[in-house]
Amino acid sequence: MVLTSSSARVLVVDDDQQDRQRLAAIISDLGYLCETAADGEAALEKLDSTPFDVIISDLMMPRMDGFELLRTLFDRGDLTPAIVLTGAGSIDQAISIVHDLRAFWFLEKPARPAPLATLLERAIQHKSLVKETERLHRQLSQQGYLADLIGTSQPMREVFSLIQQIAPSSASVLITGESGTGKELVASAIHKLSPRAVRPFVALNCAALPETLIESELFGHEKGAFTGAVGRRAGCFEQANQGTLFLDEIGDMPIAMQPRLLRALQESTIRRLGATSEVSVDVRVLAATNKSLPELIQNKSFREDLFYRLNVFQIDLPPLRDRKDDILPLADAIIRDLNRKHDYRVTDVHPAALQRLQEHSWPGNVRELRNVLERSLVVAREGTLLPAHLARTFGISAPVQASPDVPLTSGNSISMEAGRPLSEVEKAYIQLTLKSTGNNKKRAAQILGISLRTLHSRVTEFAAEEDLKREGAVG
Repeated sequence: MVLTSSSARVLVVDDDQQDRQRLAAIISDLGYLCETAADGEAALEKLDSTPFDVIISDLMMPRMDGFELLRTLFDRGDLTPAIVLTGAGSIDQAISIVHDLRAFWFLEKPARPAPLATLLERAIQHKSLVKETERLHRQLSQQGYLADLIGTSQPMREVFSLIQQIAPSSASVLITGESGTGKELVASAIHKLSPRAVRPFVALNCAALPETLIESELFGHEKGAFTGAVGRRAGCFEQANQGTLFLDEIGDMPIAMQPRLLRALQESTIRRLGATSEVSVDVRVLAATNKSLPELIQNKSFREDLFYRLNVFQIDLPPLRDRKDDILPLADAIIRDLNRKHDYRVTDVHPAALQRLQEHSWPGNVRELRNVLERSLVVAREGTLLPAHLARTFGISAPVQASPDVPLTSGNSISMEAGRPLSEVEKAYIQLTLKSTGNNKKRAAQILGISLRTLHSRVTEFAAEEDLKREGAVG
């Protein structure tokens, strides 16, 4: 959380009483709490008893000068951002301190209110970001949590390690994995651990919008650019300026839009629909997909150059069936969240119920786990979650043998012999999910973790396949 000016504390360190008082008055007028010290030793005494959010220090002082003060703070591991005051001719020294002792920045004396206000605001944001990053790392080491991600299994530990490595950079990241594995949570964690954490995180599902609207969503439009454009609108790139843009289901990005996206990534500029000039943007782009982009490239439905631009770094999320050690901590966290949402009082999971959860294959991954638990909590409402609270057909496969040609479904399970094409498994599971929802396509799309448009497309493909089969049989 970023501190407001009324709650932030600033320490001014300067041996010149007049300069010290003048600077303290400016800082107080800006709405900050301000204290002063005449040299480095006095400053350390205050820092030992009072936490400060920013230190503003002169360089040349008796007893302990600014150099020694910052060196001492550096050796202590004190991460309080320090702004160095520099007189004429000592800017090179200030830059050296910024580099060697990691001072936040420098300010030429006498300090003027406008640049001082800007530096204070940025330094306080930096301090808040450092605190949040420390909290997240501490949370990970102690509890197996990283932001909203949960896991103590080895596959998730590896994911956490990758996130921690790449978060401080501005490199593009491609997040891959099955539907429901938590790709947006990974993107959010990268953003929260990055220097951009205090800036916007904007998410766009590339499959959720008609092709005619996605350009406007990405780049914005001017008034009158198309029918219904009644005013200027900033797109996702501008909304995420200096922050992070997350493009979910990037594999569904229309091929006609891909060159414009590629150019925006390469040039860091965008042009709104209907505009005559370009706008510079500073955006880190994270993308996610449950599809194989190399296969889409072979099929000419995804640009190879865009793939390489997005895939500077890749994180592959493991399916829940490969990290079943995480089911209990995931269930605990989900139950706590559902208790708050529905005002229930479920306390824990019975070992027999947990065993059934761990024996399930989880084709819908963590999203399916949440769905199963929410249904069970509606039944349980309080106390221990028992096996009887789970759906009667949950995790039970019918004892039937699938024929070589047709996948069989029973209850909420699919039985299919090994070696069948993945497309047949997908078709069978989509049809089973539609059946379980009473052909409610919106609900089925939510369970499957795909957009309604993608589901309609799949159903249309299945119908066309059946028509071809019938025509072949008649012929």
